[in-house]
Amino acid sequence: MLTALSSHHSHWMITVKKYAYLLVALPAALLVLSEWLWNQFGYTNLFAFFVVFFVYVLVPIFDHLIGQDPVNPNEEEEVPRLSNETFYRVLTVLCLPMQLATIAWGGHVFMTTDMSWVGQLGWLLSVGTVGAIVAINVGHELIHKDPLIEQWAGGALLASVFYAGFKVEHVRGHHVHVSTPEDASSSRYGQSLYAFLPHAYLHNLLNAWKLEAKRLTRKGFSAFSWRNELVWWYGLSIAMTIGCGLLWGWMGVFYFLAQSFIAFTLLEVINYVEHYGLHRRKLENGRYERTDIHHSWNSNYLLTNLFLFQLQRHSDHHAYPKRRYQVLRHHDESPQLPSGYATMIVLALIPPLWFKVMNPRVESYYQGEEHQLETAQ
Repeated sequence: MLTALSSHHSHWMITVKKYAYLLVALPAALLVLSEWLWNQFGYTNLFAFFVVFFVYVLVPIFDHLIGQDPVNPNEEEEVPRLSNETFYRVLTVLCLPMQLATIAWGGHVFMTTDMSWVGQLGWLLSVGTVGAIVAINVGHELIHKDPLIEQWAGGALLASVFYAGFKVEHVRGHHVHVSTPEDASSSRYGQSLYAFLPHAYLHNLLNAWKLEAKRLTRKGFSAFSWRNELVWWYGLSIAMTIGCGLLWGWMGVFYFLAQSFIAFTLLEVINYVEHYGLHRRKLENGRYERTDIHHSWNSNYLLTNLFLFQLQRHSDHHAYPKRRYQVLRHHDESPQLPSGYATMIVLALIPPLWFKVMNPRVESYYQGEEHQLETAQ
């Protein structure tokens, strides 16, 4: 029903989506609901996993019940209007105080609630999942934009999960080398998630520093000068870690680092999903073809796209990285994931199941060009 309506009433659907992006606040609100539930009914260790259950079980179900979003904004009229609407920008920037409040309140609950280690694990997974949705996903949107307030808000969001290197490496590294052997965030055909993650962690950290050092060297400055933005962002992360330590001792430090690890690991899992097995063909001149809508997996499930500010329209994002989230488009000709990101994260955690679902899709994409598939391994 929703799909049929949206096909005939594009303007109405875009208006509905505008306010539905407020769903980004729901995961953080579910943390509060979790505490209310265990205060009302007990079962603290069970309800500590409530956000995890919602995101990775309920959202995939509702994704398929609600269906996909076939509406693309009209390029002549709607795209210019939507791109300039203040509402969309304010919503992303406001995610910064929401994330900081989530970390502070989540830490208070972690320290003051009687939980077993199982409940503590559930709570850290829940807070880290909120961080992946709010800090990293929204931070990703903001660091692609030019206004300083958005750049700073994006950097601070990433600092809140100790992954500020992403601000530099993603824009100047990943978007340049995506879907090539030079990019550690582009997973290879036949590569398991667990083989992908260690390399992604290390490379993306080191490459961020190399890219920033190269930028400063070109300008005649030392890589260790105050002009190195990574010094400021990692300094902010360290300040947050110390703040948690002053409030709650060594367990506070553990809390901040653990929720950060979960959040940025989910980012790398999404990176694994977004480019698995796809690559840009090398041209006769030795250079790679231009990045376009065929070099990222696309997913157009409406509900998850509302939660993630249309991150799943990833093919359009890589082809046109400056486009704002509200005007990203779906392309039928892009490689399509069988479900939304929440489902694909679960599949990626189980390599045999992931390969069973995704390898035939990669092979189908390269049908007739099997030699291309071989070079992707």
